[in-house]
Amino acid sequence: MSARTRPSLAVAAPRQTVIPRATYRVQLHQDFRFADATALVPYWAALGISHLYCSPFLRARPGSRHGYDVVDHSALNPELGTRADLDRLVETLHEHGMGLLIDVVPNHMGVLGDDNGWWLDVLENGQASAYADFFDIDWQAADPALSGRVLLPLLGEQYGVVLERGELQLQLDADRGRFTLAYYEHRLPLDPAAYGALIRGALAAIPVSERSADAASEQLAERFDQLTPHDSRDHPARLRRQLDKTLLKRQFAQRLAEQPALRRAIEQSVSTLNGQLGERPSFDALDRLLTAQPYRLAYWRVAGDQINYRRFFDINGLAALRMERPEVFAATHGLLLELAASGAVDGMRIDHPDGLADPAAYFRRLQESYAEVAELAASDLGATAPALPAKPLYVVIEKITAAHEHMPREWAVHGTTGYRFANVVNGVLIEQQAKMRLDRVWRAFVHAEAQEFEALARFSRHLVMRDALAGELTVLATALLRLARADRRTRDFTYNLLRRTLAEVIAAFPVYRTYIVDTPSPQDCRFIDWAIGRARRLSGAADASAFDFLQRVLLGRPLPDAPVGLGDSYRVFAQRLQQYTAPVAAKGIEDTALYRHHRLISVNDVGGDPDSFGVSIAAFHAASRDRAANWPHTLLCTSTHDSKRSEDVRVRIDVLSEMPAAWRLTVRRWSRINRRHRRSAEGTRVPTRNDEYLLYQTLIGSLPGSPLDDAALAAYAQRIEQTMLKSAREAKVSTSWRNPDSEYEAGVSHFVQALLTRRESRLFLDDLEATAAVFAWYGALNGLSMALIKCLSPGIPDFYQAHETIELSLVDPDNRRPVDYARRRRLLDQAQALAATRERAPVLREWLAQVPDGRAKFWVVWSALQLRRRQQALLQRADYLPLEVEGEKARQVLAFARCDGAQWVIVVTTRFFASLGLAIGEAPVGEVWGDTVVRLPDPGPAAWPQEPWLEDVISGRRHAGTDTGLPLATLLQDFPVAALSGTSETR
Repeated sequence: MSARTRPSLAVAAPRQTVIPRATYRVQLHQDFRFADATALVPYWAALGISHLYCSPFLRARPGSRHGYDVVDHSALNPELGTRADLDRLVETLHEHGMGLLIDVVPNHMGVLGDDNGWWLDVLENGQASAYADFFDIDWQAADPALSGRVLLPLLGEQYGVVLERGELQLQLDADRGRFTLAYYEHRLPLDPAAYGALIRGALAAIPVSERSADAASEQLAERFDQLTPHDSRDHPARLRRQLDKTLLKRQFAQRLAEQPALRRAIEQSVSTLNGQLGERPSFDALDRLLTAQPYRLAYWRVAGDQINYRRFFDINGLAALRMERPEVFAATHGLLLELAASGAVDGMRIDHPDGLADPAAYFRRLQESYAEVAELAASDLGATAPALPAKPLYVVIEKITAAHEHMPREWAVHGTTGYRFANVVNGVLIEQQAKMRLDRVWRAFVHAEAQEFEALARFSRHLVMRDALAGELTVLATALLRLARADRRTRDFTYNLLRRTLAEVIAAFPVYRTYIVDTPSPQDCRFIDWAIGRARRLSGAADASAFDFLQRVLLGRPLPDAPVGLGDSYRVFAQRLQQYTAPVAAKGIEDTALYRHHRLISVNDVGGDPDSFGVSIAAFHAASRDRAANWPHTLLCTSTHDSKRSEDVRVRIDVLSEMPAAWRLTVRRWSRINRRHRRSAEGTRVPTRNDEYLLYQTLIGSLPGSPLDDAALAAYAQRIEQTMLKSAREAKVSTSWRNPDSEYEAGVSHFVQALLTRRESRLFLDDLEATAAVFAWYGALNGLSMALIKCLSPGIPDFYQAHETIELSLVDPDNRRPVDYARRRRLLDQAQALAATRERAPVLREWLAQVPDGRAKFWVVWSALQLRRRQQALLQRADYLPLEVEGEKARQVLAFARCDGAQWVIVVTTRFFASLGLAIGEAPVGEVWGDTVVRLPDPGPAAWPQEPWLEDVISGRRHAGTDTGLPLATLLQDFPVAALSGTSETR
C-alpha cells in the first residue's frame, strides 16, 4: 500500500500495512528540529520520497546529536520541538502524500546522568526499586563487594583518591527532603534508609532545650530506619518501601521548612561528613555512608573488568533494558504505539535487536501490541474494518547478516535496514581479480603491519574480551562454572579453563549471534558446531572436553540422567551468551579489525568482510532474486549514519581495484614526498605505515572535486585529522580511547596538517589533486550505477541525508554535518526542467563532462524515483530476472529486469570504467561499448513489439529490441546507465 494523503492525526491507523516507496533518513538534533524537517517536506516529496525516516526523537540526554541515549520513553525530546511541532511535521507529510518512519531504541537507555528517573530510582532503592528488573543488572555478582549493588564506573581516578580530594560532596536538598551525592555534574541519590542516622547525628548537635521540642524529627528518623532494606526481593515489602520513602521525604521537607535549627544542624553535619583536605580520617564517615549504598562508586577503568550491568557494547552510559519483560515493553512503547495507532507513524526501524534476549518475541509483541492499540483507536472513532494483516506495522531491523546467514522468515518484520545490500552493491563495482595484486601493494608498503583478516578478526575479538568487555565475560564464565558444578560428571572443569574455552568459542563465531529460545534451529546448530570446531582446532587447549561441555550447554543437551531442570538452565545460559557474542563481534570486527586491515578500505564498512573481495555479477543476481522472493520490502541502503565512509567515498576507492599498478607507484611517490613530515614517538614511526596507507586512501576517496581555497583546505584538513585520530583510536595499536597516546596523536595531527597546507606541501597537494581527479571521475561514474541499482532493485531504496547527490562524508561526526539543501533544491529545479525538455542529450553530455559535481547522480536518483512513483505497484511485487549480456564488454555490464505480467522495467548499468581506456572527461557512451548487447528476457524478442516500446527515463529516448536484444552502443549513446519502462503487449 502506498503512502496516502490523510487529513489529520485524528484518524486510526490504516487497515493494511503501509509499505514505503522510498525513504529519506534525517538526523534530528538541536540544530535540526521538527520544524526544520517540516520546511523540507515539499523538496523530499518532489524528489520522489514517500517516507521521512527520523532518528530517535524521544527524550534523550541533553545535547545528544543522535538520540540513542533515551532517558524518558514517555516524552518527546524537547530539543527537537514540541508535540505540536511533531504534529505539524506529520500533517505536512500527509498533505504531500508522505508518511513517517521512526527509529526505536529498545535495547538500552542513557544512564549515569541525573535525567533518567528509572535509573536514579534503582540507585536510590537497589533491588527494592520498582525498576530494579527493568535494567539487566547482575545483583548476585561474583565479586562479594558488588553483591546486591550496581557498579557505577564514573570516577576520574581511584575511589579513595577522589574521596580524599573532597570531590565527593554530600548535599542536602531541603526543598525535596532528600540527600544527594555530588560529583561534578553528577547528582546521585542516597538510600533513604540512611537518612535516619544523618538526622539523629544533626539532632545530637542541637542544644537539649531545642531538641526536646523536636520529638517529631526523632520519630521521622526512626521511620526512615524502618524502611524495607534496599536488598529486599519481597514484592509487598518493596511496594511498602516505595510508598513510605516518598511520604517520609515529603514529611522531611516539611520539617526542614518548619525547623530552621534542624536544617542548620543538618547542613553543618553534612559539611563535617564531607571531610577536610589533608585529614584522611575526616573522610571515614562519608566512606562508611557510601559503602552502605545500593551502588559502588568506582574508577571508570574498572568497568571493563567488573561491570555488573549489561551495556550497549562497552558504553558505560548506556544500560541495557530487559525488554523480554512485558512491563518493560509496556513502559517503553506507550508513546510510540500511540503515534502509530493515530496514523502519525507508518513504521519503525528497530535499533540493535541483537542485544535483545529474544528478538523474535519482541517483534511479535510489537506487532500484536500495535494491532491492539490500532483496534482500540478504530473503535474509539466508531470505525469498523476487516482484521489487520499478520504484520500490520512496517518494521525493519538494524541487523547485520553474514553472506552464509539467513534471517528467520518467521520474524514479524519486513526486512533489515540494508547493510547486506550496501556491501553487495559496492562489491559488484570492485574488480575481484585484483585482490592479490592489491594485497601485495599493501604488504609491500606496510611490511609487518599487514595481517590476514581472519586471524586479525579473531585476535581483535579476544582483545575486546580481555579489555572493554571483560566484565561481561566474567559473569558468563561464573555462570558456566555453576552449570558445570551442577553435575558431578562436569564439576572438575575449573573457572579459568571455562573462561578460556568461552573466549575461544566466542572469538570463532561465524555470525554475530544465534537466536536460541527453546530448541535451536538447524541454522543455529550449524553455527554453534562451526564455532566449537574452529575454536577447538585453533586453541590448543589441554582439556578439549571443555569444548564438548560448552557445546552441550549451548545446544541445551545435558548428559543422560542429568539433574532435573539442568537443561532449562543450559538454555538460559545460551540466551545470555547470545547477547554477548553480538557486541564482541561488533567491537572486535567493526570497531577494531576493520580499522587495522587497509588493503582496500572501501570494503571495511558495517557488515563488510575484507576477505570477500568484490561480488560477481552472478552472486549479485542470486542475492537480488533471494531478496525479491523472501524480503521484497527490506530497506536498501548505500550510506547510513553508521557508515565509516559514504557511498561516494567508497566508489572512488573501489577504483583502486582497477589500477593496482598505478596505485603502487602513487603511494611510493607520496611517501617519499612526505617523509620529512613524519615524526618518531618512543622509537615508533608516526604515523605508522598502516595509518599512512589508510590516510592516502582516505584522501583520494574524499578530496572535494572543486578547487579549495585556503579556508576550505583548512576545513578539509580538520575533517581528515579528526577521522584519522578516530581511526587510530579504534584500531587500538598506537593509541586508543581508553589509553590515548598524546605523543602519537600529536604526530598524526602534524602529519595530516603538514600534507594539507600549501606552504608545507605544494608538491604533494598538486600531485594529490591531479591523482584524486582520476578517482573522482571514475568513482562518480560508479556512483551512477550504484544509485540506479538501489532505486530499482527488489526492496525499498533508502537515502541517508544529503546522499541524493555526491556527498564525500567520512565516519561520524563527519557524516552528521549540516546539509546544503539550498543546492539540492537547485538540482531539483534543474532536473525538473530537463525532464520537460524534448532533447536531453546536450545537457546530459554537459553533466557527464562534470560528473564529479553530482548533477548527474542527482538526475539518476530523481529520474529513477519518478519511475518508481509511476510503477510503484510493479516494483513492490515484481519478479527479478537477471539479463544476459553478450559482447566484448559483457563483464562490464550488469542488467536485470523487473516484471509483473506484461509490465516491465529493465535496468542496465556499467562498471570498470578505468579499463575502457578513455581520457578523463570522456564519457563512456556510444560506440565505446562496441558489440555488447543486453539480451531481452523470455518469451524472447519475437514476442516484443517491433516499434519502440521501451522508454529510457534517463535519456528520454525510446528503444526497440533487435533479434539479439538491446545494443549498448545505441542504448547508452547519451548516458552510461539506462532505466527502461514499457509493456510487452503489442500496441
